[in-house]
Amino acid sequence: MPDRTDWLSAFPALGGLEPDGRALLAASGQRATVPRGAVLFRAGDRCHTFLMLLDGSVRVQMTSENGREIVLYRVARGETCIVTTACLLSQTDYSAEAVAESDLDGVALAAGPFHDLVARSAVFRNFVFASFGTRLTGMMMLVEEVAFGRIDLRLARFLLDHRDANGGLTTTHQVLAVELGTAREVVSRQLKEFERRGLVVLARGRVELRDVSALAGLADAGAIGLSG
Repeated sequence: MPDRTDWLSAFPALGGLEPDGRALLAASGQRATVPRGAVLFRAGDRCHTFLMLLDGSVRVQMTSENGREIVLYRVARGETCIVTTACLLSQTDYSAEAVAESDLDGVALAAGPFHDLVARSAVFRNFVFASFGTRLTGMMMLVEEVAFGRIDLRLARFLLDHRDANGGLTTTHQVLAVELGTAREVVSRQLKEFERRGLVVLARGRVELRDVSALAGLADAGAIGLSG
């Protein structure tokens, strides 16, 4: 009989999973594929499944009553979604939305087996809570940046971190606003200021970085401000 848990190599923290835990995963874990663009869950949906991602990228975001969006985090290979974990553990509905940014390959674990593994397997339980803690730290940093960080410093860092091989980004002002948790008008105004200062050149659907050193100086100032 083939090993139905050969995918565990994507999750090094589960390498020492106990035999009964491995057997439960083999019996209950269902291989799942999801096409790019699919919505995995929406705010208000009931949570029934714990997804362990083997390939692809999931964007988890929230939308306010006035339509403003913010990206909370992304889930990649070897990771799990803490919004899902929180909903399963507290038996509450989703408060965010998840969208497949690419075709996904993963293993879906129903709520029942998930709770069984958390209760019975120390290795699985540690994996779940370590993932939760790591992601929660990142979300706290996001809250700090949105609440206290200057938009020019945060935008400079985002442009630097996501530039392509040609030294720019193919994106829109709305997408940047969602990533930074602010309004499109704020991003547009700041980009125009960057262009006036010679830091970037704006084109339709494209931002070219022209003065990387100056942008890096801004980004570093933001990092120092948040840590100080």
